[in-house]
Amino acid sequence: MKQILWFRRDLRISDNAILAHAKGEVLPIFIFDINILDKLPSTDKRITFLYRSVLKLKQELQAIGLDLAIFYGDPKTLFEAFKTKGFERVLCSVDNDHYAKARDKKIDKIIKLKRFNDSFLIDPKNVLNKNNMPYKVFTPFYNSLNYLWEANRIEPFTLSKKMHKIDFDYTTCPTLRHMGFIKQDLPPFLLQTRDELLTAFKNKLSNYTEDRDFISISGTSQLSVHLRFGLISPKEVFNIFRSLPKSKAYIRQLFFREFYNYLLYHFPQSQFQNHKDLEIEWHNNKKDFEKWSTGKTGVPIVDAAMKHLNATGLMHNRLRMIVASYLTKNLLIDWRWGEAYFAKKLLDYEASSNIASWQWAASTGTDAVPYFRIFNPYLQSKKFDKEGTFIQSILPQLANIDTKLLHQENGVQSNLFLDYPQQLISIKESRERAIKTFKKANYENA
Repeated sequence: MKQILWFRRDLRISDNAILAHAKGEVLPIFIFDINILDKLPSTDKRITFLYRSVLKLKQELQAIGLDLAIFYGDPKTLFEAFKTKGFERVLCSVDNDHYAKARDKKIDKIIKLKRFNDSFLIDPKNVLNKNNMPYKVFTPFYNSLNYLWEANRIEPFTLSKKMHKIDFDYTTCPTLRHMGFIKQDLPPFLLQTRDELLTAFKNKLSNYTEDRDFISISGTSQLSVHLRFGLISPKEVFNIFRSLPKSKAYIRQLFFREFYNYLLYHFPQSQFQNHKDLEIEWHNNKKDFEKWSTGKTGVPIVDAAMKHLNATGLMHNRLRMIVASYLTKNLLIDWRWGEAYFAKKLLDYEASSNIASWQWAASTGTDAVPYFRIFNPYLQSKKFDKEGTFIQSILPQLANIDTKLLHQENGVQSNLFLDYPQQLISIKESRERAIKTFKKANYENA
């Protein structure tokens, strides 16, 4: 049987489902999909990282006697051509976002797809409650995975010994420039190997619970981009950290990632619609949205977070919650606007996690923050960036002011010598407006 091994979000040779199940003549491929790439700016940092990762995968496959054919084009057109060459099956990993499912449906009609769930720990269809229905709340979902906690290790996939490389032209490879992209400088941690990142996080793990919320402390794993593109599998991460002391808080975050993918699988409409049955009267002021997205809201922690995102593609999880709450509650702008903006900017953009996180912040999701719990960005910055280290590193015009002003509403604006934007809206008034709006939407009965 002639098989195509279609690498997508599994850019590794270890613990790889398609390499474990392959047999006979195989053609490993990667496609830079024009339907995705042609919508991105030429300076998108993710493509530089992805390109580096694909070339590294090619080297790793060559080291085990295989290779990687790399294409830039429309998957449907490419697979129609593969069909004429006698390929009978395509092995690939599962992806649950709307575009991926629609694409796979088309390809499956050309050559039969065999999809494997190796980007996540669980297969969502296998985890249901006592009524044989999907969980909607994280805690019972989390508790249902107790069998994972009882295991010290989840058995990884091993390389098949029944496959061999098919003759093919593996030398042709599109360049970044050919695909319309300009090579970008990447954050230093993305230039490290996965093993270097794992070692660094092991050294931080004992303080993870305390440090992970503090914005100016490097207390997180920095593995999200690698998990997103599959340079390491969640199973490998689980196996490495499960046996280490104080790992439970981090593995709980891995299970949140599972839950968000689980929700998108079972409730695909949540990618485009409120999960709760709500008709919210969003204000959707375009000028306010532009000021939010460019970091000109007049709220230092929000402005610093957005400017940092725009410059680097990075945003600390605590900051994601702060800016999402501010957009959806204080400005009353539809969460879908914010989700789409993050999709363009985040280096670690994961559709399921991004959608669920925005619906959580907007109180429209299945297991969301209550509508009346609205982050006060000044209290958040005072608690998680008390010395103003992050804010002042991003907003140099605020570098020399009393840090107490950063955490007081209109505090920065009280300094007449600073040219800083006025607040778009009062925190108190906007909070009251949001509560009234959600009550009007009959939130309690949704």
